[in-house]
Amino acid sequence: MAEAHGSLHRAIAVLRSLGAGEDAGLRLTELAAAVDLPRPTAHRLLKSLVSEGIVAFDARTKRYSLGLELFLLGARAGNVAGLRDICRPTLLRLTGTLGETLFLLVRNGYEAVCIDRSAGPLPIRSFTGDIGGKVMLGVGQGSTAILAFLPPDEQDEVIRRNLPRMQEMGDFDEASLRGKLADVRQRGYCYRWDGLIPGMAGLGVPILDRRGYPLASISIGTTTDRLTEERSIELAKILQGEVRGIAERVNPFDPTLRRASAAMEMPRG
Repeated sequence: MAEAHGSLHRAIAVLRSLGAGEDAGLRLTELAAAVDLPRPTAHRLLKSLVSEGIVAFDARTKRYSLGLELFLLGARAGNVAGLRDICRPTLLRLTGTLGETLFLLVRNGYEAVCIDRSAGPLPIRSFTGDIGGKVMLGVGQGSTAILAFLPPDEQDEVIRRNLPRMQEMGDFDEASLRGKLADVRQRGYCYRWDGLIPGMAGLGVPILDRRGYPLASISIGTTTDRLTEERSIELAKILQGEVRGIAERVNPFDPTLRRASAAMEMPRG
């Protein structure tokens, strides 16, 4: 059992190194050094991963990269209870009508992960970046919209864990954060900007189940000059109408969403 666990740990370390590496992939020597494994051990592990399609090997460049099979598995993992399939048409339609970039976020432990994104015409910088990017709950509008609607005990645990890390990023304190969360809960959405990404602003609306639990959030990423208070109110009404329709299409008896958001493995560190 211990040997199997060790092999799994090493395989995950290899995949993470490939995911963090260059798009062109990594050579055997680079990977072995990155995961602190002898070259023969790393080579045997990579050979097994290649045979399963999880890792791809380019015989011409001698470089390894993440395989298509991993992408397919990741796409299925990110499509929690069909949420991405349900939300995708909405994201595309809103991008077309509003001319803005939209994000679909779900909770993963103490963080929010972007599982879909519809890019607008403007260059936008965000905390999550593209699909698969993550941000601490409480940083950015989409993740804050999720945090604000968590039950008090879960919210307290996230704040306890994330606040020290948030304070390393900027001027955060617990009283201000809790006041902001209360405001978001009262409004039903999170808007404007926090100054962490100069020139960028956003607005996030939670997708709530019938009990009021946040399944996910849809957020708009834009520039500060485009998100006036008047337009924020207009966009919030549009997104709130959309998420109500989305929530009605999510199976209320499927425990997968709550399990994915609240019971996933907590991030290390």
